[in-house]
This record gives sequence, C-alpha cells and structure tokens, in this order.
Amino acid sequence: MKVSSLALSVVVCSSVGIGSVAAFQQPSRRSSSSVSGKAVNVPPPRTSIKSLVDGAPLRAIAMDPLSEILFGGRKKQSNPFAPSDNKNNESDENNDENDDGYKIDMTGIALSGLNGQALKWTNDDFPEARQLRAVIPADCFEPDTATSLGYLSVSVVGTALCTALGVSLLNVLPPENLLTLPFWLAYSAVTGTVAMGLWVLAHECGHGAFSKNKTIQDTVGYCLHSLFLVPYYSWQRSHAVHHQYTNHMELGETHVPEPLEKDGGSVGLRYTFLKQFGSTTGMRLWGALQSFLHLIVGWPAYLLIGATGGLDRGMTNHYWPDPLTTPNQPKKELFPGNWKEKVFKSDVGVAAVASAAIAWAVCNGLPQMMALYGGPLIVVNAWLVLYTWLQHTDVDVPHFSQDNHSFVKGALHTIDRPYDKLDPWGVIDFLHHKIGTTHVAHHFDSTIPHYKAQRATDAIKESFPQMYLYDPTPIPQALWRVAKGCASVEKRDGMWVWNNEGVEELL
Repeated sequence: MKVSSLALSVVVCSSVGIGSVAAFQQPSRRSSSSVSGKAVNVPPPRTSIKSLVDGAPLRAIAMDPLSEILFGGRKKQSNPFAPSDNKNNESDENNDENDDGYKIDMTGIALSGLNGQALKWTNDDFPEARQLRAVIPADCFEPDTATSLGYLSVSVVGTALCTALGVSLLNVLPPENLLTLPFWLAYSAVTGTVAMGLWVLAHECGHGAFSKNKTIQDTVGYCLHSLFLVPYYSWQRSHAVHHQYTNHMELGETHVPEPLEKDGGSVGLRYTFLKQFGSTTGMRLWGALQSFLHLIVGWPAYLLIGATGGLDRGMTNHYWPDPLTTPNQPKKELFPGNWKEKVFKSDVGVAAVASAAIAWAVCNGLPQMMALYGGPLIVVNAWLVLYTWLQHTDVDVPHFSQDNHSFVKGALHTIDRPYDKLDPWGVIDFLHHKIGTTHVAHHFDSTIPHYKAQRATDAIKESFPQMYLYDPTPIPQALWRVAKGCASVEKRDGMWVWNNEGVEELL
C-alpha cells in the first residue's frame, strides 16, 4: 500500500500503525504469507537512510513481510538533518571491534544512558541459565501467600479510596459538564496510577509468583484481569511466550521492531516529518505520534490484533484462540492445544465486566462511566505499555533472529530503569511494586515475587556486573528518546540494531 501525501500517511499510521514504534504496524507484517528467514528484496550496497526515501514512493506502513533484510556496506552520505559537525564523518569504515569495544559498525547508532553496553557483548559473554540461577538466593523463588495478599490489600484499598472520592464528587463536579473535564482527567491519572498496582499483582498471578495455592492465585488473577478487560489465561500464555522470546525478531510477542524497508517504512515516514516541518519540530511531532500510538492505542491493539507481535505467529486475537491469518510457523501458534479452551474461559470474565460497564453507561450516562472507570483504565493501559516498551527497547539495545537468540540473551537485554525517582518519595515505584526497577531479575525467572526481586537483582548485579543493563536516564527523557529514535532496525553482524543515521543529535 502506497500513499502520496503526508496527511494520508498520518491517517494510515493512526488507524493501522507503524512498525515497532507504532501500535498497528505488526499485524500487517503478521498477515503476510511470506516465508520467514529468507533475505529478499535486498537493497543495493552502500545505502543510506536518506537514499532509501528520496525518489521512492513513501509507505506509511511496512508491507514487506521480511524477517531478515541484509544491507550492504554503508557509506556516509550528506543528510540535511545531520549536525554540521557530524562526528561520524571522521571515519567511513569501522573495524570489527573499534577502540570503544563495540562489536559492530556503529554508524547511525545513537547512544542511550547505557552507552552501547549491550553492543559490546559477544555470545561467549552470556552465562548459562544455571549459572544465573545459582547466584540468586534460593528463597527468592518462593512466594508467600500472606505477603502477596498484604500487598494486594494495599492496591485494593488505594484504588477503592480513589474511587470513593470520585463517587462522592459526582454531584459536585458532574462529568457531563465539560467544565469539570480537567478535574476528571486528573482523577483518572491519579486513580489509574494507583490501580496499576492491581495490574502488577494480576501479572504475578499469571506467572505463578503470587501463591503456591493455585486456587487462590488463579482466582485473584482471573478477577483482576477481567476487571481490566484482559482475558486471564490468554495473556498468561502470550506473556510467557514474550518471556521465552524476548527481543526475538520473528517470535517475540511485544514491541518487535520493523526491519528497515528499502523504500522507507517508518524511517521514511519519520524523514518526511523532518522534511515537512523542519528537523526539530518534525522530530517532536514524530515522537508525539509514536507516544500516542503506543500509550493510548497500543494495548487494545495488541489484544485485538496482536500489534507489534512477531510476524511468524500470524495475526492474533486474545479473545479468539485461532490465528486470524496463517502463521509462517504453524507449530509456533500462540494458543495451541488446551489453551484454546482456556481462551474462551477467560472471555467469560471479560464479557461480564464489559456488560456491566455498558449497562452503567446506559443507566447513568457515558460521561460517568468514563470518569470513574474508562479514564482510569486508559491510564492503567498506558502505564502497562510504558513499562513493557522501555524494559526492552532503546536506541542501542539490539534484537536477534532465530539463529542467534537464546532465553538468557533475551532476559539480559531487559533494562532496569529509575522508576523510584519518578517522584521525590518513590511512591509510584512502591505503588507499582517495583516492576520497572527490578525487571531484569523478573525476566530471568518470572516466579520470583516482586517483594524478593530486589535481592535477586542485587545478586545478579554483584555476580555479573558487565551483563546487567541499568539506564539512569530519567523516565520521561528515556520515553521521549525511544519514541523518536526507535523506528526501524537493520541487521549487522548477527544482530538487529536501530539505525538513526543523520538524526542522532535530534534524539
């Protein structure tokens, strides 16, 4: 599908999406019948990002369903958006390992607060799973039901208090009055932020990290997931797949990047933004678009059509167990065997909550339902995507194809971030049960309950300091960098890296 104007491109992006940095690109890749793993439509050697766009019709979404696009040698070319003192011009060629220890050609690769740490690793650097597990205290893998229920009570009471306040103010600040909109937006932000703690604990139930009592665990998980309109068993399965194939280009389950297209793709559209609006304004508009598509549209798009999931599973739906399109790897179907029945069992809870919300809107009006439930739910969804996006994505964090991926490699490309510094007192990190500050340990073994994850994190840092990723960049700045800079990846030396040639200084 080709578009001839920027306006149409933006409309298509908003309704369909752009690659891993737009909420809806992946399904179009998933719907393809192309065979994964073949290198086809290879751009000519010595291709720059700008030359991929100039003189070629621009696509708003990537239509080539490739799992691997190999680029030839790269030569620096003039770019109208590159700083005049572009340091990359100092050298056209990089050695296999440069003076800074990077293992690949760093042309066009911007640096985050990680300073390219993951790009310095070789396959031999990664420990075996048993070595990682051995350094974590054994009791970290044991959930305690009473402790878990205690944390659940904190999130339940906090959310209930916020809701009670909202109900008490309905007559004073009626939601149907547009003049009260600022208050209800603020209410949604606060209540959704508090309720995110419920989601984190629901997530632990899906991992088996809440309780050894399966009945208690599944009951809590099922009820909480249904409250958020998420099918419990469906997401339990898909999230386990995400853990197994973290940063996997073909089988990853969330935030799988878009391979760089020879006629532009997401990078081409970003270039058009810069050309149309100027480098600074254009990049800001691009970042704003990506932030909206991810944080607001992204989660329902993932549940409904598998947005940003790996192309080899076909297009998926969490409420319907069969793939919506033919998978490239049928044996890797998202919901195989007995999981199909579990998907339908999950739908019952979601249907009950959705029906209640509809009845509420019919009886008391849509504004009231949205003020007390819909608005906070959107905020919870935004938090969820924020965590997932930033835990596995940054401008210098690579992805891997099937022939160069392992579970440990995926887990150790998870990023811990300073969510404890989002506010002066660390309240948000506490309310969210430290899900973002201890996520590396969680990705290595998801049965570690959150209240033991810090000890596991400390053990990993102490034993494997060079293999632990922590980016000190404040969360708002990190989000803004990722939204602007994570557009498309290209394959270099066995890994897929984000190419930001010529725009590094704008990130």
